[in-house]
Amino acid sequence: RQEMLRKADIALYEAKNQGRGQYRIFEHVMDESLKTRQQIGADLRLALQTRRDLSVHYQPLVEISGQRIVGFEALVRWQHPVQGMISPTEFIPIAEEMGIIAPLGEWVLREACQTARQWPDLTLAVNVSPLQFRAPGFVERIKAIVSKEQVSPSRIELEITEGVLIDDEKRAKGIIDGLRAAGFRIALDDFGTGYSSLNYLSHFSVDKIKIDRSFTHSLGMSGNAAAVIESVVRLGHAMGLTVTAEGVENRGQMKALARAGCNHLQGYLFSEAVPREQIAGLVNPREAS
Repeated sequence: RQEMLRKADIALYEAKNQGRGQYRIFEHVMDESLKTRQQIGADLRLALQTRRDLSVHYQPLVEISGQRIVGFEALVRWQHPVQGMISPTEFIPIAEEMGIIAPLGEWVLREACQTARQWPDLTLAVNVSPLQFRAPGFVERIKAIVSKEQVSPSRIELEITEGVLIDDEKRAKGIIDGLRAAGFRIALDDFGTGYSSLNYLSHFSVDKIKIDRSFTHSLGMSGNAAAVIESVVRLGHAMGLTVTAEGVENRGQMKALARAGCNHLQGYLFSEAVPREQIAGLVNPREAS
């Protein structure tokens, strides 16, 4: 009976993981997948405790001409000693399940603050998990980290997704207002992928919207992609917001986004995310060469 319940629980977990409103029948591959996730989770906890194998890379955000870097987004990387590089899309959900996403996110913020001290003219963007955002005392901890690292909150941009706004809008608004009152900038990431993004802009005070890469990739392939982006940009500017487009990979996309009026661009066309020691080569390429 215990084994039957254990397998039923695994099937239930798989159903939840794939989205609600459905069912899954237990298969042995699910058991193996769960064991793998548990092992990855244990390894991730150890990596966070020892500060080994984890690193923060930085992807530049450039002005619309593509010639000047205005900031960087801090992105966590994990070089597993056995499995090699593990994608954040794989280990971030595991960190959330294990309850270690908050210390992981705070470590990334500290690393970003140390980088910000080296580059006083640039902003540093840091992603915030919905679970980290909702954790008690989040605003106070973020303020304490930035204060200890002696960085102005105005230099730090906190990127949140629509998911942090869904469950408790009143509480989310209070957290965002507290962060902005402390001087932090707030960016709404993956804009356009949710059902109520436009509605959120009228209820929550943010400084920037980041157009999701799926819209950028649709340029030239979908007839209405450019029109959608232009509408989002006009809306953002009308509300006094900065608009950044993610996932820029070629000159055609860059030109279309410039015509649409985007303020900043981000993507492989300019650079992938690089370690801290390579930032100088991006900011001052002539001096680096």
